[in-house]
Amino acid sequence: MENKHITVFHGPQHPGITGNMSVELDLIGETIQKATTHVGYLHRGFEKLIERRTVIQAFTIVCRICVPEPDPNEANFAMAVEELAGIEVSKRAQYIRVMVLELSRLTAQFLWMAGQSGSIGLYAVGQWAIADRDLILDLFEELTGARVYHMYIYPGGVRRDLPEGFLEKVEKFLIYMQKRLEDYDNAFIYNASFKNRAIGVGVILKEDALQNGYVGQALRGCGIKADVRKDAPYLIYNELDFEVPTQEAGDVYARALVRRAEMDQSLHILRQVIAKMPEGTVMTKLPAHRKFKLKKDDTWVKVESARGEFAYYMAGDGSEYIRRMQVRGPSLVHAFTLLEELLVGAELSDVALIMNSLGICPPEIER
Repeated sequence: MENKHITVFHGPQHPGITGNMSVELDLIGETIQKATTHVGYLHRGFEKLIERRTVIQAFTIVCRICVPEPDPNEANFAMAVEELAGIEVSKRAQYIRVMVLELSRLTAQFLWMAGQSGSIGLYAVGQWAIADRDLILDLFEELTGARVYHMYIYPGGVRRDLPEGFLEKVEKFLIYMQKRLEDYDNAFIYNASFKNRAIGVGVILKEDALQNGYVGQALRGCGIKADVRKDAPYLIYNELDFEVPTQEAGDVYARALVRRAEMDQSLHILRQVIAKMPEGTVMTKLPAHRKFKLKKDDTWVKVESARGEFAYYMAGDGSEYIRRMQVRGPSLVHAFTLLEELLVGAELSDVALIMNSLGICPPEIER
């Protein structure tokens, strides 16, 4: 009996999709012939929302651009404003920012691990990952007053200093996590079911990665050592010792191995931050909100998010408003150029597996 040509929608309300987006799949049997990404089901229009608000008002918006990983957005926004307004940030504030960004990186990696393990039926691992992520959210709640949208990395530094005993709590978490990651290795990373499903699936060629502007694990998973923290250091990353993990195969499993190795590097960075944390102030004295102005100039800043290079373009016109704002996250090319290409010829059961390996956050696309 000949297989029929059918069209199905994967998402937007589906546990196997990385946010509120939809992928339209043209199938013959279980094999995908064409994939078309549809976005716009959640947050959208961030750039224009920001341009219609003062700098201080716009600050509360940026963390929504990627809900699972809001802190790189705060860092980009703060650094862009600081450059245009001529604001210096204290060394202690820079160390605290790095601590927040690395903890945020770990929360994003745990969300990836939950989604990736769940996409092949390893639900216990997903429950572990969400529970361990919550331990970091507890730290964020104590530090910032919020668990997800922290609004903590603010132009001029950070909103408040570390609570008493906070570094000791972070250190205790690091000790726990170093041992805990061995459980994830045994139950997930080296699990035969995951390896059978992931090896040779969703292969990215090195030349395609370079030509199309892929970032993060999509680059490092096919052997390209690219990381903004090393290539264009910001904050105090040039004072820290860490490696940029890579793999050569370019498939889903290679990207998983890179992410897992990056978690070890984040723990290593956090230990150094705790050991080197300087004394001092955490916030530069800023002008009154009504007198806060950006000079008539523009800037391009970028950080390394858990999913790859994340950049902001910002232009001022001499007023308290941002004349032009543009967000360039990993998701635009990963959800369209890359995902649509990788899904052709794949099986229906591989859709969530491939998608989770790319780190797609839909509001970044409809920004």
